[in-house]
Amino acid sequence: MTSATFVNTTYGQVKGEKNENVYVWKGIPYAKAPVGSLRFQPPEAPESWDGVLDATQFGPVAPQPESEIMETLGNDSVNSSEDCLNLNIWSPSINKDKLRPVMVWIHGGAYMNGSGSSGLYNGTSFASLGDVVVVTINYRLGILGFLHLGELAGEEYATSGNCGILDQVAALQWVQDNIASFGGDPNRVTIFGESAGAMSVGVLLAMPSAKGLFNQAILQSGAASNTIPSSQATKVAERILTSLGIEDNEVFKLRDIPVEKLIEVSSTLPMMKLVPVVDGVSLPNNPEEALKDGFAKDIPIIIGVNKDEYRLFTYFDPRWKNAEQREVEQIFESTFGTAMPAIQSQLSENDTLDQDLYDKLMTAQIFTNPALKLAEYQVRQGAPTYMYRFDWESPVAGGALKACHALEIPFVWNNLNEPQTNQLTGNSPEQKGIAKQMHQAWIAFAHSGNPNHEGIPDWPEYNLTKRETMLFNEESKVESNPFGV
Repeated sequence: MTSATFVNTTYGQVKGEKNENVYVWKGIPYAKAPVGSLRFQPPEAPESWDGVLDATQFGPVAPQPESEIMETLGNDSVNSSEDCLNLNIWSPSINKDKLRPVMVWIHGGAYMNGSGSSGLYNGTSFASLGDVVVVTINYRLGILGFLHLGELAGEEYATSGNCGILDQVAALQWVQDNIASFGGDPNRVTIFGESAGAMSVGVLLAMPSAKGLFNQAILQSGAASNTIPSSQATKVAERILTSLGIEDNEVFKLRDIPVEKLIEVSSTLPMMKLVPVVDGVSLPNNPEEALKDGFAKDIPIIIGVNKDEYRLFTYFDPRWKNAEQREVEQIFESTFGTAMPAIQSQLSENDTLDQDLYDKLMTAQIFTNPALKLAEYQVRQGAPTYMYRFDWESPVAGGALKACHALEIPFVWNNLNEPQTNQLTGNSPEQKGIAKQMHQAWIAFAHSGNPNHEGIPDWPEYNLTKRETMLFNEESKVESNPFGV
């Protein structure tokens, strides 16, 4: 049975739906359409509207290139538009007398892909089983979200390299101003995200304009190391301008180029070249340095990685299909360059240069080491910190995916029944138990800042002596220093 639900926001009234015992609103604008003169500019507050806004359908997602990996993960990118700054809400109640904790999800996708409307991020289970209000958001991606033009076009574009992050801040401000009307407590907000979403959380933890907009944070397979200095970001911008045939003094022409052309050009860049920028304005300092100095010392966090993160990327990389040993060596050399002698000096007689070793090294470099560093900074500042590793291996493709990147998402969200999940997780019986453990831990953390609940072994705070870490698997357990720090 479905019935309409009407809620007043600061910009006008919205109508959602009640599906069984959960209220849902979709596609609510939290900022103006960033088009025309607002392209490459910080988000602005949305226009108010008369009447009732129908919030029963997901809004457009950010323009983005096609991605085989993201399609496998169930990405929803069919309905895309630059007018994409909208959010979705799931709530167990709109009773203002009992406000519930709020969880705001920031999707991943290498800052190039993704959306808040993927079936993997259906907030029904969090709302119904966890008594929390869930918000998922869209934000500008790729060129539109992270093209740094400040050095080339002057002060007007000083923050263009962080438009995507500033969108997230605008969404969090909207939550502060409006979420009580949807049953959520603006004073108990947990931000959480995976991959580029977790990397975004790492930036938000260190961003002055985000201060006070959230109380807790969860970082899944991402930390605070994926930003670039403005000098490096300018070189990326120059490369894009050259591809578009635009001179440095003609940046204004970017406003008129069709979005399809911008997406096409962005597709020629190596992965993770369009990322948040330490621009000295919106992001004054390197996030890792800011966190080391205690910028987020009052924020409890959960942070973790998957055991075989990088396997998702080598699995889809055609270079690894039937690669001869010399081809494997060339992949290592092109990736690690001058570090190869040091890598080979660490190998035992039984080690060989192969896909497993490559995955292990890349997982450590891109995911594990930055996570451990962020956790250490928070611990040294006295912030409650909980570390996990997701160890369960997918049976899909004969086990080839192992415990790969993004595999934990349907477990955290308790969405194993979503149609697109099976191609990632398969359908083995132990999954539901793991999902219950992770889902309830995230819910407990949203309520109290502590992920412990009756269904898991005691999960101690991370410290720099024992480094106790929760290992989620068929039989979850806590282990001291599983990363061998």
